[in-house]
Amino acid sequence: MMTAEQIMSAHKANVETLFGLTGLAFEGVEKLVELNIQVAKAAMSEASDTTKAALSVKDAQELMALQASLLQPAAEKAAAYGRHVYEIAASTGAEVNRVAEATAADAQVKFMSVVDNAVKNAPAGTENAVALVKSAVSAANNAFESVQKASKQAAEVADANFQAMSSTAVRATQAATKAKRAA
Repeated sequence: MMTAEQIMSAHKANVETLFGLTGLAFEGVEKLVELNIQVAKAAMSEASDTTKAALSVKDAQELMALQASLLQPAAEKAAAYGRHVYEIAASTGAEVNRVAEATAADAQVKFMSVVDNAVKNAPAGTENAVALVKSAVSAANNAFESVQKASKQAAEVADANFQAMSSTAVRATQAATKAKRAA
């Protein structure tokens, strides 16, 4: 049986974990806000430069050349922005997963301690029930570990797919820009 002190300690640890996770979430939001501010500043500056350049063209051919010169950098910047957003989300998610895994492992150890304590104090004749409880706990732990491994693998596959798509999009834009310039 858990004492009042152990229960209070567990509640305190849960509250600290909650505040830690909240802090991590806010850090992720702050990074996204900073990124969006940087992107907005750069976009305003580039819009000003592009407008000045467009107003100074002398003919349609020069305008087409200006348009072609802007296409590739815009696609690369969009891909870079997507990568930054993905990296922020992935790092925040990884940190949340790390905290969740540590908390789950700690809770698992504490629960097993309670089970072991209960086993020591179990009345004679309850050995089968105790074995059943231990077996259920072991099965739950194995299932939890399997889900964690599958989640990590899915995240790794998603990351690889995102990187591949981003790289392919940039290469396709570069190829299209080169083809336009050659034409």
